[in-house]
Amino acid sequence: MKMNNYVQTKVNHMDITPHEINWIEGPNNLPSGTKMAVLEGDPSKFGPFTIRIKMPAQYKIPAHWHPVIEHVTVLQGNFYMGYGDKFDETKGKQLPIGSFSVIPEKIHHFIWSGDEEVIVQLHGIGPWGITYINPDDDPRKTEKE
Repeated sequence: MKMNNYVQTKVNHMDITPHEINWIEGPNNLPSGTKMAVLEGDPSKFGPFTIRIKMPAQYKIPAHWHPVIEHVTVLQGNFYMGYGDKFDETKGKQLPIGSFSVIPEKIHHFIWSGDEEVIVQLHGIGPWGITYINPDDDPRKTEKE
């Protein structure tokens, strides 16, 4: 069944407690240091997904955009986000625990963590990806060299 250009998929009931979350190394399209947990779906494929990203203190992701809308909920720590083509903390906003952000597709933004570890929950309709405004900021570039 098609609804608003999305395919409705059968969803199985699921309950996950914090100690059941399986944290793995973060994806190679983010700067090193992250951990990731896939709670639902597969962010690399079409369909709904929910992931958590754990970032260390003083972590930064340079200016970038995503091909799909992102919904971000801050679960732990102080998360910061700014908008534009260059990383500039003076143009950012603190999003404390409990904050929610909707980032439409292709909106240029950058993020960072404060003096403590941050955990955010991200959900949307995949496939999820990241494109850096400055190609030299892409951590996958150093893997190819």
